[in-house]
Amino acid sequence: MLQIGTIIADRYEVIDTVGSGGMSVVYKALDHRLNRNVAIKVLKEEFSNDKTFVSKFRVEAQSAAGLSHPNIVNVFDVGDVGDIHYIVMELVEGITLKEYIQRKGHLSVSETVNFTLQIASGIEVAHDNHIIHRDIKPQNIIVSPSGILKVMDFGIAKAATSATISSNAIGSVHYISPEQARGGFCDERSDIYSLGITMYEMITGRVPFEGDNNVAVALMHIQNEMIPPTEYYPDILKSLEKVIFKCTEKKPERRYLTANALIADLRRVEADPTGSFVKTVALSDNAPTRAMTDDELSAIKSATAVGAGAAVTPRPEPVKAAEPEVEGGDDDTDEDEMDPKLERLAKILGVVAAVLVVMLIIFLIAKFAGAFGGKKKSSSSSSSSVSEDASTEDAEEAMLPNVEGENVDDAKKLLNDRGFLNVFTEYQENDKVEEDVVIAMSPSGDAMVSKSERIKLLVSLGKKSVTVPNVVSYKKDNAKELLEQEGFEVKFNYEYSDTVDEGKVIKQDPAGDSQAPKGTTVTLVISQGKEVSEVSVPSVVGLTIEEAGKRLDALGLKWSITKGKSDEYDKGEVIAQGYNAGAKVQTGTVVPLTVCSGKLTTQATNYSGTYSLKDVMSEDVSSAHLQVYQDGITNPIYDVNVTHNDFPFSIYVTSTSPSAKISIYLDNALVGSETVKLSAS
Repeated sequence: MLQIGTIIADRYEVIDTVGSGGMSVVYKALDHRLNRNVAIKVLKEEFSNDKTFVSKFRVEAQSAAGLSHPNIVNVFDVGDVGDIHYIVMELVEGITLKEYIQRKGHLSVSETVNFTLQIASGIEVAHDNHIIHRDIKPQNIIVSPSGILKVMDFGIAKAATSATISSNAIGSVHYISPEQARGGFCDERSDIYSLGITMYEMITGRVPFEGDNNVAVALMHIQNEMIPPTEYYPDILKSLEKVIFKCTEKKPERRYLTANALIADLRRVEADPTGSFVKTVALSDNAPTRAMTDDELSAIKSATAVGAGAAVTPRPEPVKAAEPEVEGGDDDTDEDEMDPKLERLAKILGVVAAVLVVMLIIFLIAKFAGAFGGKKKSSSSSSSSVSEDASTEDAEEAMLPNVEGENVDDAKKLLNDRGFLNVFTEYQENDKVEEDVVIAMSPSGDAMVSKSERIKLLVSLGKKSVTVPNVVSYKKDNAKELLEQEGFEVKFNYEYSDTVDEGKVIKQDPAGDSQAPKGTTVTLVISQGKEVSEVSVPSVVGLTIEEAGKRLDALGLKWSITKGKSDEYDKGEVIAQGYNAGAKVQTGTVVPLTVCSGKLTTQATNYSGTYSLKDVMSEDVSSAHLQVYQDGITNPIYDVNVTHNDFPFSIYVTSTSPSAKISIYLDNALVGSETVKLSAS
């Protein structure tokens, strides 16, 4: 194990351990040269000392580094420093498909088809580049948060079949093809088989074969039939079940020959779920059923036992029960036995073919002996020349332009202009690449390629559009959480509002219930509550009530009126105001005004003064009706509706006595009383 902080090749700094497999440990690292995070797979010590394995490991990893496809984990670099042999790969956030299946129990038909199409697309590119994976399984497939699948370890699995590891069944026996279990020749169809087993696990939530040990499971792949997925879940499409069965045929020649053929049938499943389009391939004469030899059976046992150790030592009972079926070969022989009519037809076709061969030989002998002369010979020569010219034209090579990142129409035109006419497109949703832009191409660009080569372009459908949740009137944090759960980014703006409570969403863009791609930024406007500001209370004493009202209105202040008598001011003029001139209050505050209603009627000594009224309201009361009485007088000297913001304010009190008793009522309930001392006026 490498220590955190270790720097490999003066470039890659180990940040954390991601996981450990049978032959390697994977670390998260920082590439200081390109300032990006990468994954580094480092061989375990027991493999790093085997030169044969290391050599194959390096060659195959370098081959995989040439692959570029959205559904393949890209290999960036391969190298070694001392005994450390490493591969630098794309760091993909997510979980393995195995973990994904375990979390969900089993996948729906649509999700299974979608995932398989992605895996098969990656496999197809690898096969086009003559790279066979040999270890396709859910543990080697990453599911990213955006739903994009990426296949890991392309080309690396092939290195693991060296003499150092005598069987690639280690840890993968549940997905191994029959020919791999026998230790026989493996090609692209072995990957198809393993993908079929992976499909089976996706749709049912279980692998088709379970046994007490690796040998028992390997033998099941060779001789046992799978339980149909519909027996577990009857709602599974029959067309999809047939695709799975064709992928997992025991005989390679009966499976899909290419990943592209599998993709075509999966597209048909999407378009016509009830259709019957899966064609079964008949066995050829050169692939008869045969009994398994003792050597082959021993090879299976020893191969699967190498990596499993004592814990998976075969138990006698299961192996003995399975062996007679393999060695006797009765079931397999019945399966492959040819119909008598077909056998006679095959013999007749064989005789016809032999006759044609003899006639061709006679024709060639006669031709070169001069039996055909004059025009006939000239015509034959001309025909041969034309054929050679056509062959030369088909084989003509040219530099294939790299059109990744180009608009698909521009890419097609450029390829056609360069003589590449066999161009096909496949579309895939992509959160990072704009719509109608080429994501990847196969074969890769900037290489010499035959003009007749089939050029495949993987084109982006853009981001998948989903419904934007309507979060207007939601609290800020709740709205953010809901939008992020649906895959959107969130941005906040703030505004004052007289109608929406502080901290809630006033409006959003894009609007709720509209369609937008995942990853779109949704801008939320959050209420800051009512806008308030402070103003200075003007002096309005001595002004008429009309003049005082206008001055207060201009500053956004409210006002109330009580009446009082005064010999100093004329009737209708303001005698006193509730807030001193220059006091700072918020806009909307009520300023109490006392207005002169006439002269004092007696010549007795008059007393007057102001009484400062503090907040007498409970915190849970928003507004109340305030009444102030003096000396038990029936009519209140102050009568107004108030809020907390109106306090404190002063009340002008007059009396013929040097003191006055003030009684305060809120909503007709006595809340306080006090004796106020007055001064002679």
